[in-house]
Amino acid sequence: MSRFCLNVVLAHPQIPQNTGNVARTCAATGANLHLILPMGFELNDSKMKRAGLDYWEKLDVSVYEGFDDFFAKTTNPDLPLLTNASAPEYWFYETNSPKCYCDVEYKNNSYLIFGREDKGLPAQLLEEYSERCLQIPMRAGLRSLNMSNSVAVGVYEVLRQWEFPLLCGF
Repeated sequence: MSRFCLNVVLAHPQIPQNTGNVARTCAATGANLHLILPMGFELNDSKMKRAGLDYWEKLDVSVYEGFDDFFAKTTNPDLPLLTNASAPEYWFYETNSPKCYCDVEYKNNSYLIFGREDKGLPAQLLEEYSERCLQIPMRAGLRSLNMSNSVAVGVYEVLRQWEFPLLCGF
């Protein structure tokens, strides 16, 4: 792989500070950020902008009208890829998934998909892509990690597998 392409997808995020924190992680790691509407706030929300600091111009952000729009635009073979990445590979992070996030091999052009903070991803989507659902292990009886923390865990596992391309010190 000559150019690594990592994508973080937030489906219907509700908390602007989480999205700002995720944007900051994406900027720091070179991941692309994809936002699937509707969201619980406006794109110009001051809390989201503040959490993302002055990193907004340092990352690529794409916005989609819904999952249909997202999949149409990211899987369409007629649309040119902005990088020389391979076909997209989707991974769905969900609390109750049977497979651990560190037990899979992430390919170039991976999409790490995270759902709403309060509801997760739609059941139909999880059923359709059941073999691609991953969880981050945690203690029994707890609901979930904070979404922005989950994104950071997932992103850094991918980058670890890829030997931290283009990151300082590696």
